[in-house]
Parts: sequence; C-alpha cells; structure tokens
Amino acid sequence: MSNVNAISNNSLLSDLSIANKTADEPQSNELGQSAFLELMITQMENQDPLSPQENTEFIAQLAQFSSVESLDKLNNNFDSFTNNFVANQALQASTLVGRSVTVPTDRTQLETGDVVTASVDVPSSSSDITVNIYTESGSLVDQISLGVQPPGELVLRWDGQNAEVNGELLDWQSSQENGVEAGLYRFEVMTQANGESTELATALSANVNSVTVGSNGSLVLNLAGIGAVSLTDVKQFNE
Repeated sequence: MSNVNAISNNSLLSDLSIANKTADEPQSNELGQSAFLELMITQMENQDPLSPQENTEFIAQLAQFSSVESLDKLNNNFDSFTNNFVANQALQASTLVGRSVTVPTDRTQLETGDVVTASVDVPSSSSDITVNIYTESGSLVDQISLGVQPPGELVLRWDGQNAEVNGELLDWQSSQENGVEAGLYRFEVMTQANGESTELATALSANVNSVTVGSNGSLVLNLAGIGAVSLTDVKQFNE
C-alpha cells in the first residue's frame, strides 16, 4: 500500500497540477481545457488503487473533450465569419444612401427636379393601359393613357410634368399648368384583361435615406416616402 501511496503522491502529478498554474486565470462557469485536465488529474489521484481505471477510459474522455472543444471553436469561427459578412454587407449597402432603387410598391416620393420610375409587368391579354396618379390625400392629379402595350416589362418615367415609356417621350403633359409639386404620390395602373378592368402590380423608384441592420442580421433600406424595405425586396438598383 505504501507503494500505491507513493505513486498517488508522485511529484509528476504535482508538476502537472493545473490548480497551481491557473490560480490567476479568470473563473468561468464553462468547463475549459485547464479545468478539464485538472478534473482528470484529480480523478487519477483519487481513483481506487485496487481497481484503477483503464488507460482507454482516460483516452476516451480526452477524445470526447477534444471533439467538444473543436465544435466550440468551429461555432465561434462561424459566428465571427457571420458577423464579418454582415458588417461587410452593411458597408456595401451604405453606398446606396442617396441613390435610387426600385421596389414593389404603389406609392413613392417625388423630389423636386427628380424623376419617378415605374416598372409594370404587362400581361399578354391586356388592352389599353392607363396610369392614374393620386396625391397622398387621394386626389387624382394626372392620368396618362399609354394605349396598347406589348407584353413584358413596361417602364414609365414621370417627373411631375412630362412622361416617357420605354425610353420614348410621350405626347402628353400634366394637367397641372406647372406640373405637380414634390410630395408623396400613389400610382394605379389599370388595363382591360379578359374583358375585366384589372389593376397591374407596380414597382416604383425611391431614394435611399439610410441603411440599418435588423435584429436577425438582415439589411433594411429606409426609403423616402415608403419606409423600411428589406434589401432582398429590391427589384433594381437605378443609376
């Protein structure tokens, strides 16, 4: 038994004691590498000398801890990568401030001296197309007749006084003598499809006032006259 006691008090185990080497390290509720080794050494020192644990048991514990530690490091690296990716996205998105984007909506802000771009998907069964433009209070200020348009994307540009469709200036002028004032306007694009009056979905341009990062890491654009819109909802980035 004296030999067993001599082994249990061996100076080698004392030299390996983590307690003496980590006295100044900050305490944590997590079982780190140092705490795990200290626990294992304590287990070795206090094992039953008549029935000691097999070496394979200690090796298995080390292997298990190494696997858990590797997974923890992988998670930390992934979190760091995600944070860097979001930060990089936010930095790139910040360059959109002051620019114009097109998003699915029926209303937007017309700025003084600026142009609103409307994108409309025209079905093959449509006939004459009319664009009604309303003020924020609901008053009709302009009505633009576009006639029959080919199926596909129709792009209307309107500055409050003149309009063009697919790059061609229309022979049309606003009913307002000096054009409409800057403000929030709602667009209604109507056509006859399959014998019924149908409103077509529109996407309108809007200026980006600011960019924010949502709680889930998603990027949100704050658009003039529209409000918060996810970056993923942007249909087009305008020049």
